[in-house]
Amino acid sequence: MFYDYAKVYVKGGDGGNGVVSFRREKYVPAGGPNGGDGGRGGDVILVADPGLRTLVDFKYKRHYKAKRGEHGQGKNMHGKSGEDLIIKVPVGTLVKNAETGEILADIVRPEQRVVIAKGGRGGRGNARFMSNQNKAPRLAENGEPGEELWIILELKLLADVGLVGLPNAGKSTLISKISAAKPKIADYPFTTITPNLGVAKVGDESFVVADIPGLIEGAHTGAGLGHDFLKHIERTRLLIHVVDVGDVYGRDPYKDFLAINRELELYNPDLAKRPQVIALNKIDLPGAKENIDAFLEKVQGYEVFQISAVTGEGIDSLLYRVVQLVQELNEMPTIDETKEKVKVTKVAPKERFHIDIEDGIFILSGKELEKHFVMTNFENEESVRRFQNIMKKMGVDDALREKGAKAGDVVRIRDLEFDFVD
Repeated sequence: MFYDYAKVYVKGGDGGNGVVSFRREKYVPAGGPNGGDGGRGGDVILVADPGLRTLVDFKYKRHYKAKRGEHGQGKNMHGKSGEDLIIKVPVGTLVKNAETGEILADIVRPEQRVVIAKGGRGGRGNARFMSNQNKAPRLAENGEPGEELWIILELKLLADVGLVGLPNAGKSTLISKISAAKPKIADYPFTTITPNLGVAKVGDESFVVADIPGLIEGAHTGAGLGHDFLKHIERTRLLIHVVDVGDVYGRDPYKDFLAINRELELYNPDLAKRPQVIALNKIDLPGAKENIDAFLEKVQGYEVFQISAVTGEGIDSLLYRVVQLVQELNEMPTIDETKEKVKVTKVAPKERFHIDIEDGIFILSGKELEKHFVMTNFENEESVRRFQNIMKKMGVDDALREKGAKAGDVVRIRDLEFDFVD
């Protein structure tokens, strides 16, 4: 199966904990703190692999976590940083935040690397907290949690040329003739249900061509194979519109041509403006001559080539012209590339903390506050006092009072409850 969509969970490695330690040597009384820092957690990194063609690997594994950093040790020994987690994805993968819809990355170059979830920094050892006021600090930080989120991976094939047309127009036969691609071919509609990529070589030049499964009326609404494969056309620079003029099914080739272009425009208005050449296919069949004459009388503004994908007639002329057009269009960004730049959304920064009240309990939450909470060792009195000072400087105490908190009221952060002291 061709997999072009996946939803996965990624988490950067947590930072290692800092340590409380003091120098203990003979003849060196009160040697001072020497607790080392924890190591940084590993990042989760997406890397574009030109050898991959689908997202099938993510069907079997959906959770990815980088290694955490090692804890610090005495003698000012810092913990080792966690190993980065490398996840390989196909070229052409769009990465979105599953919760907000924000576009995080568009991976379009081989070996392109994107850090999608950063590892947490290591907690500081007690040596870092020594000051003139505190010569022997007995506090150290826990490691910072790594970033975590659900992401959506959406693959849009990267091809120079896209073949479009109704089912059974002959697209798969054409790509099998001009490249080494071997799609399933049969004499009935919807033979092709997954996109096929091939490399067509013309003299010393070559281009990548994608055989997009046949479209039907209503495809822009998701009918047939609709949205699943229309998105793969968005990155192509040139379209070859394959039209069946063989008169096998008694259809009007010009109406078929208009119907497909209408679906492209309704799905994405820019697609209808994409450079397009017409390949009138099946000219070897009886009745084709009359259909071709009627088609040429009506169509305007397009280059038209008459071909037979079965016998090979007319294909060379089509390919040489396509190579010229691809070279001319190569330096121009696709509509999709410019559109994605406009579509990138910026999510407003979240508030530092938030207060909810449930059954008389004041519940504190928020990314920044919870980060300090997780990095605090609540078994250490100095660490607890430091966390209290952080809350005060963030304005948590004042905000609780504004919400009506009084001395003795219960305050909860995650799974910890304590009394509010006014």
